[in-house]
Order: sequence, then C-alpha cells, then structure tokens
Amino acid sequence: MGTIAEQIAEWCLALEYDALPDAVVHEVKRRILDSVGCGLGAWSAPPARIAREWAIEAETAHGARVWGTGRTVVTDRAAFANGVLVRYLDCNDTYLSKEPAHPSDNIPAILAAAEQAGASGRAVITAIVAAYEIQCRLCDAASIRVRGWDHVTYGAFSSAAGVAMVWGLDAARFRHALALAGAANTAVRQTRAGELSMWKGCAFANAARNGVVAADLARRGMTGPSEIFEGVMGFCRQVSGPLDGFVLGDAARGFKILDSHIKYWPAEYHSQSAIDAALKLRSQIPDVSAIERIDIDSFDAAVDIIGSDPEKWAPTSRETADHSLPYCTAVALTDGDVTPAQFSTERIHDPDLRALVGRVAVHRDDALSADYPERIPNRLRITLADGTELTELVAAPPGHALNPMTDHQVLAKFRGFADPVLSAEAIAGMTRTVLDFDSLDDVSGWSSPLAELSAGA
Repeated sequence: MGTIAEQIAEWCLALEYDALPDAVVHEVKRRILDSVGCGLGAWSAPPARIAREWAIEAETAHGARVWGTGRTVVTDRAAFANGVLVRYLDCNDTYLSKEPAHPSDNIPAILAAAEQAGASGRAVITAIVAAYEIQCRLCDAASIRVRGWDHVTYGAFSSAAGVAMVWGLDAARFRHALALAGAANTAVRQTRAGELSMWKGCAFANAARNGVVAADLARRGMTGPSEIFEGVMGFCRQVSGPLDGFVLGDAARGFKILDSHIKYWPAEYHSQSAIDAALKLRSQIPDVSAIERIDIDSFDAAVDIIGSDPEKWAPTSRETADHSLPYCTAVALTDGDVTPAQFSTERIHDPDLRALVGRVAVHRDDALSADYPERIPNRLRITLADGTELTELVAAPPGHALNPMTDHQVLAKFRGFADPVLSAEAIAGMTRTVLDFDSLDDVSGWSSPLAELSAGA
C-alpha cells in the first residue's frame, strides 16, 4: 500500500477529469460560485481589508489576482487574501464527520495556483475534487479537535495536494509537498475556543497559503521529512492518532463533495437547524418579549463547539456571535432572518437581544447525538409567559446534503452577496465563467469580472 503520502500522491496523479461523474463536476461549479459569493459578501470586513493590504505589497508579474483589485501578487499571498474572503462570513460550505470542516476553503488556493500556471478549467475542477476528497476522508479517519488541534490542520495537506495537481508535480515532488505541508503547519484549537477573534475566519486561509508554499518549495526540489504520517515523530503519533480506514474515493465509492453541505445562513453549521426551527416557530409567537424561556436540545458536537463556553451567552465579537448557538437562535427569533447584518457590533450589543440570549438553555441529548453526523438535529422548546409551549425539531436544514439547495437557490445566494458590490454585467459575466469553467483552456483571466470592485471600494 505504501505510506499515506504515497497513497495520496498516487491517487491524485491517477485521477482524471473524464472519470468524474457529471453530478460531481456540476457540484464543483456550484461550490466555486458559492465561494466567490461568500467572498464578495465579506469584501468590506476588516480582516479581508487587512489581508488584501498585506497581499498587494507583494505584487509580481507572474502570480495570481487578489479578488476585487485586479492586482497580481505572489501566489501564496493571493491564496491567503482570497481565502479570508471566502471564509470570513462563515457562510461557505461544511463537511461533518469525526472532524467538521469547510472544504471549499481549498478553492482559493487552487484557483490562485492554477491562475499562476495557466492551468485549464478541467484541471482546476479535478484538483478541487481531490482536495475535498483528501480533507473529508482525513476528517472521517480521526478527530483532531478532541486532541486540541484545529481542523484547518488537515487543510494544509489537502490544499498542497490540489496545488500540486494544477502545477503538474511528479510523484516524488508531490510526496515532498505533502511532507512539507504536514511538518510545519499544525494549528491549535484555541482559535475556536472562548471569545473568538478575527483569526477564526483566517486560519484556514493561512493553512492553505502554507500548502501553496509547501508545493512551491517541493516543485523547486525541496525535500520533506519521510513518513510524515506514520513516522515515529510523525503526524499520526503527535497530532491525529491512528487514521483508521483512510481511503480515497472514486466513481464507485462516491466523491465526498456530494456529501458536504452548502450553508443557507452565515453562521456556524451546527446552528443551521436551530435557526431553521426558530424561523418556523416565529409566526406562532406574538412578540419575542413574551418568550419566557428557550430550551435547545442538541447533539454533542453542537454543544461542545457552539453551546458550552460562557462567552457564547455574551458575545462581544462577530466571530463569537456566529459561533454561538444561543445567539443565532435568539436573533433568528427576533429578526426573522440571519444575515451578516445580524452580526454587526450594534446588533450583538442590543440589550433586549442580549436579554433573550440569556434566557436560552442548551441541553445535551444522547438520542440527537446518535443521529450525528448524518444529520444535525436541534430541537427548540419555547415557553411563553402565558404557559404556551412550542416545539420544533429540524435535522436537515436547507443546504444539507439530505435537503440540498437548488441551483436557483445557489444563484440567488451568490447574487444576494454580489449585488451590493458588482454591476449586473459583472455578475452575469462571473456566473457564465463559473458555469462554463470546464471549457476554459487557461484560467488566468477567470476572475476579471471581479476587478471592478477596486473602483468602488
């Protein structure tokens, strides 16, 4: 079988676009469009501005564009700046397993590397499928958050592999890219504990940037540690534990991109079913001031990640609020929607809303935990002042793989983010480009419809 790094390299080099099912190719296009939309929605966010300013200090004639600027910078900085855009609103896609993750975080790095190399659209699509496959299968094999590491640690491997594919690395250099990615890029879970910071939305962009650097060094001849996974001081012994059953997919076993979920609301994924339940119950509540108590019966992953830290009941940052099960549920009941506006500083500190958040209690439910990760079941039990009790259970909210968003809904989500910052002509141009991505012989100019943001920013 060889080492895990050898297996990954061999599998990636054997994967061909023509072997991908039509449904997988179409799903990649949906994820590219969704990622760009999430990036447009985050254009004015402070971390996005910081990353953009940092990236354009490294302009070069032979790199990749920073979305929204038309400026070409060294590839790894473009991967970081664009990755921050995609991730920051917490509205890009999700995969749930032993380790939850956001596999579309790989897309900006792969696109940047492909743009720098003039790769084809088919090569990009194939590399994105591979990156999803690697990251998600690692998430299936072992949870690293329970050992104190952040999920983005897996992303250094998956992004390095995707970049290695579009750059055409041979098997030896491919293995060294994986080794270099794994040797120096283990991230601690404190990024997602307690009061969250801007780094929550930047951590994977950094992991992906490091994946680009690893692949770039490897293609120039840099070697990495042998047996990066299995070695006596390797990843499995020091970080993940055994990677039980790690095996990559194919058309027969299925590709993991089809098992991942597009987010409907810009909030941590485990809250999506609670938000949906809140919105379904809202019409039965005459006024939120009549709510005496909100009980949320939830599953282990949701309780551990977004429903246990005391900061989740008194968030002071956008990052903490969108990772708070009590806050997301309360604001959905109060406002009737969850959009980026619900995470503004003013909204987070609204005294009436904070009072309602304080009346939320989260309960661990073993029966609901048993349904995870196939579903994300949250049960809301709302008690009104007059004694009325309302209950709603949602297990597969809109966007979940069991309740997927339609193409029309994905386009509507993209346009909702794009309308404030792009012209109708640019929106149409970007949509056409992405939906015909496999027809591009050279993706170098694929992001040109985004260049107009610089004029209005």
